[in-house]
Amino acid sequence: MPSLYTRFVSGALFPLHERLKHHDSVALRKQMERSQWLKPAELEALQLQRLNALLANVGRHVPYYRELFTREGIAAGEFKSLSELQRLPFLTKAVIRANTEAIKSDQAEGLARFNTGGSSGEPLIFFIGKQRVSHDVAAKWRATRWWDVDIGDPEMVVWGSPIELGAQDRVKAIRDKLLRTELLPAFEMSEAKLDSFVTAIRHKKPRMLFGYPSALSHIAKHARAKGQRMDDLGIKVAFVTSERLYDEQRALISEVFGCPVANGYGGRDAGFIAHQCPSGGMHLTAEDVIVELVDKDGMPVAPGEAGEIIVTHLATSDFPFIRYRTGDVAVMDTAQCPCGRGLPMLKEIQGRSTDFVITAEGTVMHGLALIYILRDLPGLTSFKVVQHSRERCEVLLVPEASFDAGAPARIIAGFKKRLGEQVEVEVKIVDTIPPEKSGKFRYIISHAV
Repeated sequence: MPSLYTRFVSGALFPLHERLKHHDSVALRKQMERSQWLKPAELEALQLQRLNALLANVGRHVPYYRELFTREGIAAGEFKSLSELQRLPFLTKAVIRANTEAIKSDQAEGLARFNTGGSSGEPLIFFIGKQRVSHDVAAKWRATRWWDVDIGDPEMVVWGSPIELGAQDRVKAIRDKLLRTELLPAFEMSEAKLDSFVTAIRHKKPRMLFGYPSALSHIAKHARAKGQRMDDLGIKVAFVTSERLYDEQRALISEVFGCPVANGYGGRDAGFIAHQCPSGGMHLTAEDVIVELVDKDGMPVAPGEAGEIIVTHLATSDFPFIRYRTGDVAVMDTAQCPCGRGLPMLKEIQGRSTDFVITAEGTVMHGLALIYILRDLPGLTSFKVVQHSRERCEVLLVPEASFDAGAPARIIAGFKKRLGEQVEVEVKIVDTIPPEKSGKFRYIISHAV
């Protein structure tokens, strides 16, 4: 039973917050809590209806798709089945980089600029409108409530994105306090930091944890090594995302914190794609996203086979993500979840992971601390970071013609600042990122697409 304060936050304070930001997330969440019980055929019909509305809109207002539909003779908004999506070309990071302005809708207002590089090693700048934000907030909110927790319940977030960590202004600090959310920076995992994280979690007694699986499992391992109980705090669930969740991580987090682990999958670019329910199903946000799985030739894979995840986000008319190649690999689940929801499921996600690195002094640091140095660099097609040892780090870059010749020096300086001035950082300009050889390197931080 949620507390009186949680009911106030979820029912009044957060809805006011969203309304002031001109987000429709409250109404959308309520719609999703009804539509999740639709039968699969009914959900497909809803997807087709929304897909045709999206295509009709972008065919009129998005220059890139207006030209594409004219050139290919596609009657936008008149698809008879979801399989007709295959008539459209894939949207890749390279296509977005080459056509960023043309992919913006001429009706778009108040677009927010985002970037991503993450574990894919292929940086991207893109834009998101309020419609897309509202849908992603609503989808995440719905999934949170599956676990008998809600916005307003005490939450500890172990995160490292500069969007969150760089926005700790007074207004956000007040908002987080009212929402009872506390943020712990996941980049540095020194002995002292881990001690402080354990202390902070014990002091807050959160109802839910949220963070990278690698970071939460690292904290759990530290607490266990110190003989510090963490399963007596009343934590209901640990939400993890942004990396592949391994079985041993799930078991460790669950054992130490005394709660189930709920896996989530998505990204700033592709959206809130899937989330695990208490019955174990990894449900797709089918009302908002159409997921295709394709082989290396771009053809649909057979049921039960692994394929690259292709996402069409139906709430992106301002800056469309239609048949977007994520680079991640998954297997679709053909079973029906015991929870009774009609939302389709992913059976297995074979996405990339971002590991930890170790500084010269032995401090454990999240790999994203290095990736964020690279992903904002203009003219960088892809990258890969390899830590051979504490004393030597290698950075492979695939640049475009516009890449700044002075960037490698800044990369070296940035890496040394984080890893230690005595660390040898070697930057290499290459034509392509070589494929991974299992076991060759001690730490693989990023893989190129």
